Amino acid sequence: MSSAGTNDDNNNNFLSSTFTKNILDSHKSIRWVSIIDKNGTTINERFREGLKPFLNKEEMDEFAKGSITRYKTRLNLESKIGKLTYLLRRHEKLIRSIIPINESYYLFLTIDFEENNFDKLIMEKIIPLISQEKEKFPINNE
Repeated sequence: MSSAGTNDDNNNNFLSSTFTKNILDSHKSIRWVSIIDKNGTTINERFREGLKPFLNKEEMDEFAKGSITRYKTRLNLESKIGKLTYLLRRHEKLIRSIIPINESYYLFLTIDFEENNFDKLIMEKIIPLISQEKEKFPINNE
């Protein structure tokens, strides 16, 4: 790869590859990682090797768009209850979480249902990785 790329090229590469790989590799119970923009569009996703997803691509896209829409409707409550650290839903087959990266990007992930230390995983592994790389995610004010 040429080193003549711009900072935008480096950020796009970061958004499309390195960050999701680092998150996925941070714990064995993470099944799927995706970066979703504020419009519900998937920027990048990565599955654990050998994993057979429960949802197809269309269902995952629908989940992302719906989740972002619901999240936006709750923003007016932040002044009363504080900023969201993460959302978590525990289903019979997996755990789904949404973690805001900034005003323009969100990290979606699924975790094995059997993982009981999901708060520790998110707070001690995932959120520090997000904090470390947050400035590489541009804020899009459109």
